[in-house]
Amino acid sequence: MRSRQYGADVLAAENELKRQRPGRREVPEVEAERGLVVEDSEGRFCGAVVGYEKGAVRLEDRHGRRRLFPLAPAAFLIDGQPVTLVPPAPSGQPPGPARTASGSVAAPAAERARAKVARASRIYVEGKHDAELVEKIWGDDLRDVGVVVEFLEGIDDLPAIVRSFSPTPDRRLGVLVDHLVTGSKETKIAASVRSPDVLIVGHPFIDIWAAVRPAAVGIAAWPDVPRGQPWKDGVLRAIGWPPEVPAAWQRILRSVNSFADLEPVLLGRVEELIDFVTMSGSA
Repeated sequence: MRSRQYGADVLAAENELKRQRPGRREVPEVEAERGLVVEDSEGRFCGAVVGYEKGAVRLEDRHGRRRLFPLAPAAFLIDGQPVTLVPPAPSGQPPGPARTASGSVAAPAAERARAKVARASRIYVEGKHDAELVEKIWGDDLRDVGVVVEFLEGIDDLPAIVRSFSPTPDRRLGVLVDHLVTGSKETKIAASVRSPDVLIVGHPFIDIWAAVRPAAVGIAAWPDVPRGQPWKDGVLRAIGWPPEVPAAWQRILRSVNSFADLEPVLLGRVEELIDFVTMSGSA
């Protein structure tokens, strides 16, 4: 399924609708192409277009739930902005291949339904949020190749985990690290692990939250948080969200629907890890 980036700040979108006044520019019309991801104007349902009927469009969310919505003016949101969906113009062209959230060509349905034995090789990420984000975008791809993702509960335990894992050419280990920049604690710990069967890559962000494009969550930018303050708490204060980290993360995660919602530097690192643990010779 090919999806398009859209904002997920439901309150901001609702307020935008309420603020509309005569004289503002007209709400744009967008063709309801199959796979287009939209949100209803009330922020209660988000899903991909899977079909349409006369005067209505059918959406399917990531849990497989389907709902039918009338094609009313300004009834949907894309990028946090109201749009009017219209039936796509006939093209005469056959539909393209189905895509996963990472942009890869999806395996046939029969193949996806077939149980697979997990590889001995693994990918480790730093924490629960990292694992959930990787699952959201690359979950279908990883299941297709039989790769399991686990999390470290922090970088400090990495050397012990690598020793316990006992990597070999047939049992590779890939690791995704937050804030892997020159001089950081994370970089020093990663440098202490040396093995041709271990690949440690990272992104420059202090936390995986910042690997999500700000526009996807309805903010202009991720704020700078003074050193010495908990980063997540500082972010929530700066952008005015309630001081509840679990709820904030779920809000962020709901805003991510495809690779287009993530920063390119993260995309490249995860793809590199998947290639490493699935290359010829690994089990």
